[in-house]
Amino acid sequence: MKQTRKPVLAAAAAMFIAAVLAGCSGSSLGQDEPAAATHELVIGVVVPKSGPYQPIGQDMLRGWTHYLAEHGGKLGGRPVRVVEADEGDGGPTARATADKLIAADHVDAIVGVANADAVVNIAAPATAAHVPFIGTGGRPSSLTDLSYTWHTSFASTDYGTAAGPYLKSAVDGPVYVLGPDYQGGKDQIGGFVAAYTAAGGKLANPGGQPVFTPWPGDGNFGPWLAKIKESGAKAVYAFYAGAPAVSFVKQYAQFGVGLPLYAPAFLTEGSALAAQGQAATGITTIATYDPTLTSPGNAEFVAAYKAKHDGAVPNLYVETMYAAGALLDKAVTGAEGNATPEAINAAIGKLGEVASPRGTWKLSPTTHTPVQRWCVRRVQTSEGGLANTVIAADLATVGG
Repeated sequence: MKQTRKPVLAAAAAMFIAAVLAGCSGSSLGQDEPAAATHELVIGVVVPKSGPYQPIGQDMLRGWTHYLAEHGGKLGGRPVRVVEADEGDGGPTARATADKLIAADHVDAIVGVANADAVVNIAAPATAAHVPFIGTGGRPSSLTDLSYTWHTSFASTDYGTAAGPYLKSAVDGPVYVLGPDYQGGKDQIGGFVAAYTAAGGKLANPGGQPVFTPWPGDGNFGPWLAKIKESGAKAVYAFYAGAPAVSFVKQYAQFGVGLPLYAPAFLTEGSALAAQGQAATGITTIATYDPTLTSPGNAEFVAAYKAKHDGAVPNLYVETMYAAGALLDKAVTGAEGNATPEAINAAIGKLGEVASPRGTWKLSPTTHTPVQRWCVRRVQTSEGGLANTVIAADLATVGG
């Protein structure tokens, strides 16, 4: 046995040494697959699993997993391992999540986040560690170092920038404006006020200043709804999402405010509309994505998503996460075999146009958010029940 085993061991050792030397010299594992392509990418996917925006989290995860499933679980030809994590209400939970993903999980990139406060708490440690962060919710205006932060969604002020001139033309009189008291709410409302007043609009709020309700708050909007009814407003513009959006819309109807209600898409998006029911009828929203848009590939995307998720229709939360997959896929490919976090980040900055179901868009070199088209929708009754129906498919191009 000893005489026959030594040659086998020697041969095995020789093969091992040859393989190591081949790897060091840049030789490939095969003619069609470079050694670098076997490197597994670790992606941290952060969504609200708790807190006021928890209802949004499932849609976000579905958008991400749908992209990966369509592409064989790979980005840029590399296998992907996903580490899911919770952003909570955007505060300490989000920061702890970022620290763990970077220090313990050694992620190559972080994707997701619905809350603007969570963006700040994740962007800072990600930037310090040189890990690219691809956000899918609003990018707050308070974020100044964007070197490793990108968004497939929007800057938080963009919705208001698109909506302001539209409301000035659609509403004959002053508009009452309100939203939640955190950075994302301030940006959403601030963007609208700036654009609306620049177009000649007047606020119905006392003193001409928008109202900010407590965040997260207790879900009781009664005191503010009573003030709206007394304000002389001709319409209302409000930013709420997730669970607060459901409470606000139901109470708006119960209080009989009786004024046209306008908002960013989140107010009636996804599961929120189903929970609001008839109370949401007639609400007009500004959006970047709708499943009925005729952009290239959108019909196929909607059909595939519905087939996989028991008839569920994709929404903007799904689409921005799907777009994050498309962006990373293209960036990893562009990294040309050197898919380190730094190389991926550099490749994102050189992407140019990105195609997703909403259409083709490009990242602004200054804001690192999409320059994209916006549409107007209204909640109406359709064959399948209540739905956000596009009434103007090309409202404006905003971003950057």
